[in-house]
Amino acid sequence: MDKADRAVSSFKEGFNCSQSVLSSYSALFGLDHELALKIAQAFGGGMARMGKTCGAVTGAFMVIGLKHGKVQAEDEGAKEKTYEIVREFVKRFKSLHGSIMCKDLLGYDLDIPEEREEAEEKQICETRCPEFVKNAVEILGKLL
Repeated sequence: MDKADRAVSSFKEGFNCSQSVLSSYSALFGLDHELALKIAQAFGGGMARMGKTCGAVTGAFMVIGLKHGKVQAEDEGAKEKTYEIVREFVKRFKSLHGSIMCKDLLGYDLDIPEEREEAEEKQICETRCPEFVKNAVEILGKLL
């Protein structure tokens, strides 16, 4: 099973988009699987269901940071490399989906109880989010 399939499977098991993306890469970077799930938990639903940046996108940002992030304060090269890859990731994700904002991608603001209820009834997350997760991991595969 490749990383994209693993991430989609994780999402379908009940983990959020961010958890699914980050955890699919955790072993590659020596990050404990359970710790990856905990780190990414708060980013689901566009950051705690606030409809902000999509969890698949924030999970990808964390993966990019694991690969290229700076570990010494003076390492501006690593910081710039990380930011450059993040910007390219966003460009590619937006070219596929038009936005990186959860509420735009879903067409519902999960921070508004009535909208979240309607999205749940229509199973919007179950039908739309697997594509975002898969695409995020596929884009990462090309950029890393």
